[in-house]
Amino acid sequence: MAIVAGVDFGTLSVRVSLVDSECGLLESAVAEYPLHRKREDPEYATQSHDDHMRALAAATRDALAQAGVRGDQVQAIALDTTGSSVIPVGKNLQPLGEYYLWCDHRAKGEAAEITEAAHREGLEAIQWCGGVYSSEWGFSKLLHWLRHNPEKRPEFVSAFEHCDMVAATLCGITDPRKVKRSVCAMGHKWLWNPQLGGLPPESFLAKVDPLFKGVREKLDGEFATSDQIAGKLSPAWAEKLGLKAGIPIPVGAFDAHWDAIGAGCRTDDMVNVVGTSTCIIGITPSANLVPGVCGVVQGSVHPSRTGIEAGLSAVGDIFGAIASRAGTDVATLSAGLEKYRAGQTGLLRMSWDNGDRTVLVNPNLRGVTLGWNLQSTAQDELFAAIEGTAFHTRVILDRMAKHGVHIKRVINAGGIPQKNDVLNQVYASVLARPVLVPSKSVVSLGSAIFAFLAAGTFKSVEEAQDKMCPPTRTFTPNESARRTYETLYPLYSKLYFTLGQPGGDGLGRILPTLIAVAGQSVQ
Repeated sequence: MAIVAGVDFGTLSVRVSLVDSECGLLESAVAEYPLHRKREDPEYATQSHDDHMRALAAATRDALAQAGVRGDQVQAIALDTTGSSVIPVGKNLQPLGEYYLWCDHRAKGEAAEITEAAHREGLEAIQWCGGVYSSEWGFSKLLHWLRHNPEKRPEFVSAFEHCDMVAATLCGITDPRKVKRSVCAMGHKWLWNPQLGGLPPESFLAKVDPLFKGVREKLDGEFATSDQIAGKLSPAWAEKLGLKAGIPIPVGAFDAHWDAIGAGCRTDDMVNVVGTSTCIIGITPSANLVPGVCGVVQGSVHPSRTGIEAGLSAVGDIFGAIASRAGTDVATLSAGLEKYRAGQTGLLRMSWDNGDRTVLVNPNLRGVTLGWNLQSTAQDELFAAIEGTAFHTRVILDRMAKHGVHIKRVINAGGIPQKNDVLNQVYASVLARPVLVPSKSVVSLGSAIFAFLAAGTFKSVEEAQDKMCPPTRTFTPNESARRTYETLYPLYSKLYFTLGQPGGDGLGRILPTLIAVAGQSVQ
């Protein structure tokens, strides 16, 4: 028997789960931290490293107290985080600002410049991340910071993903070169590829912007999968967390990737981790390069297999915004949705409220709803939004299948599927295939699995999954709904590609122009 701590840093809170290798989950505790946004700049989203660490300490101590577990009984702690959430640091890993959170899209221009330069210079790595570099990823955010913080540039020593920064902090590491960097984070968000020499060459980065001179060396170091140890818990942080000093901390990863492991993801499975956004995570036996996805990376999900990532920039956030505009909450607005029939609202709703992550990789898009009439309600829009996110997911899975990615099973994980059977049923009918849903929440279970590996409790990911992952419920397509969605899906797909990308008819310029005009009006 072994007890470990699995930690999951989400967008608004951190969850610490104490898990027993025989009994399963003992207790979880959650501590919140603020998300900093600006009404005048909807692309802005930051968080404080100190806020994160204070919340981690509070949640860990709370979980121990609730479980009645002594700190010295915990044999390892593992941490996943949002990503790409990037923080620039100075000497001794001191933050030079706040994290550019995953949903911060201020670096749209920088992302476009990186994409253009990559194709102009023939950078092969761009094909491994779908052919388009995103404003949600590391280099674009770092370049935005370098351009907008000239007074701090002399202090700049390096930049880290949240998962690596937290692990280094807990281990007491202050030398950036001694921080192990997550293959998951660097492969999917920083163009790192061992087959292509690691990070992009200095010569390429300098052509993007001379401010990148020297950055490659500052970001270089040891890149490791999550079956490797990042370090051991320092005495100072052991005291703050209430744990035993010296316990192992594995190299971290992104929350969705470890959620997929916790959901039981195996080779040829695709997991929709549905929360504030959706990350679509899969494990494939070989590398199939797919235009528009967020990366194909060896070792990013399972340490010895190839991981593939895609997703939607907003899902739960869309549902929450619809409810907020209606002066209510999602739970209240959802009451009665189970009585809705496929397509009955007459609405077709795109899922672009926070831009498009995959397959267009276009942040200059916004939500669109077609088909309103004078009797349409907020609840109608909510159901149409559920259908829209399912249609968008089908666009992504179809793109993967077209490029050779075999999909054996579809699993809905994350926080929303656990409490929204309507969504799961709609997804099954839209995707025209069974959708599996874990019978219990798997948030932070993936972290616990990697903590067990670090403690030596299990010999492999599969052995840990067999023991720890909950059984699944199966949602099968409703035949009548499936036929309706087969009529609507081509309309959605046509709208998706016509409005979502530049074209000769000019429709693809409508949403970017609206964004530009709105931005000019607040200056």
